[in-house]
Amino acid sequence: MTPKLDPFAAAPSLMKNWMGTTVAVTASLEPSLIELVKIRASQINGCANCINMHTVEARAKGETEQRIYLLSAWREAPCYSDRERAALGWTETLTRLSEGHTHESAYEALKAQFTEEEQVKLTLMINVINGWNRLAVGFSLWADPAAAKAAAEAAA
Repeated sequence: MTPKLDPFAAAPSLMKNWMGTTVAVTASLEPSLIELVKIRASQINGCANCINMHTVEARAKGETEQRIYLLSAWREAPCYSDRERAALGWTETLTRLSEGHTHESAYEALKAQFTEEEQVKLTLMINVINGWNRLAVGFSLWADPAAAKAAAEAAA
């Protein structure tokens, strides 16, 4: 895949700020949950770059192959906690906003598992990964996970 442009070269200041926001939001909740959310949103959005990157990161943070493979069928898989299920449901709801605004049951599950502050943090994370999906798909980006990690650390 040949990138259409390099957003870091085209808008370096904004992309540095975007990376800083990404790092801050990513650090706001438990790492395993964050990676599941990133992978699931990326699956829905068809972002190969982000699926590749975040499955590598999830494994590095101790996530199991089983839970990564079953993520697209999380409702039927018994290996996710109630908190993870609430986060995945909220992720799907916000990622699929254009399919309708029937999110009350997802929000009720979210409220049962997350404090108000955590709800905001999770919602920001969902917004961040959806933004990265759109940058990667829109500009045909492909990043090596090790290079992306180094860039994130440099922005922090």
